[in-house]
Amino acid sequence: MLSDSIFSIQNDADFERLALRVFNHQYIHNIIYQRFCNLLGVTKSSVKRSRDIPYLPIEFFKQEKILSSNSLVKQIFTSSGTTGITTSKHYVTDLTVYEESFKKGFYHFYGDITQYTVLALLPSYLEREGSSLVYMVDRLIKDSESPDSGFYLNEVEKLIDMLQELTKLGKKTLLIGVSFALLDLIEQNDLKLNDNTIVMETGGMKGRRKEMIREELHQILKSGFDVSQIHSEYGMTELLSQAYSKGNGIFYCPPWMKVSVRDTEDPLSSLSIQKTGGINIIDLANINSCAFIATQDLGKVYEDGSFEILGRFDHSDIRGCNLMAL
Repeated sequence: MLSDSIFSIQNDADFERLALRVFNHQYIHNIIYQRFCNLLGVTKSSVKRSRDIPYLPIEFFKQEKILSSNSLVKQIFTSSGTTGITTSKHYVTDLTVYEESFKKGFYHFYGDITQYTVLALLPSYLEREGSSLVYMVDRLIKDSESPDSGFYLNEVEKLIDMLQELTKLGKKTLLIGVSFALLDLIEQNDLKLNDNTIVMETGGMKGRRKEMIREELHQILKSGFDVSQIHSEYGMTELLSQAYSKGNGIFYCPPWMKVSVRDTEDPLSSLSIQKTGGINIIDLANINSCAFIATQDLGKVYEDGSFEILGRFDHSDIRGCNLMAL
């Protein structure tokens, strides 16, 4: 199967070969993506290298059913949104691909999940249905095989006691939480953890607090948890893979995912290393939807393939979406 090859990528040559195979598959089987490519004057035969592949604006996940498979949809992941806002929908026909992606992705960066106790503080995600993040964390909790792993929605005191006990025992712990909930936690409690505990923020204030720059957020969290680094997870409803940062907001991708940057004034033009622009992502785990996505995030990419997120577009609609208004 093509998905088996995706998770066996070892080097850039493997990635290039698989990216072209996935593009050919999606051009044939994804009518929305095919129409988008054709409107840009790109056909299957004209794509010779991965850099020739067009990136579908992420807004299409709000407007269309993005599928490259005729199989039954097993799960619909939805983005968060306020009343009246159209949310993104990611139609997933094969959950085993998603599970393999996040399990192998976590292992790639952090090792065996059974070595950790996983404590989750994700109130805004648990309060709605269809969160891909909740799905992932729930599986990591179960795979950790620790009786102390779990979601701590309205159990702050229990969470504090658990963190302190695990710290005292020197056990490896992953505390993963949405930014505003982690800030709430340290404001109400005096915590002294250590670097056996990975504090990982998933971003976003979800309207609960004012937004702040990453450096400010991480400095407050480092001080409040008494840890040397704050880790971050970069993922979204429209992706089946995650990038991780072990500090300083510098993210790294698993072998089947790559990030590049486009010109904000010309979405079809790419930018060189360390130039700020719109983030484009190839996520080959999106084999059954669309693997080539132009996001609404702004950032820069470095020589080693790592990247930094610097903000979002001022306007939510990416230029180019009107190409499909026929």
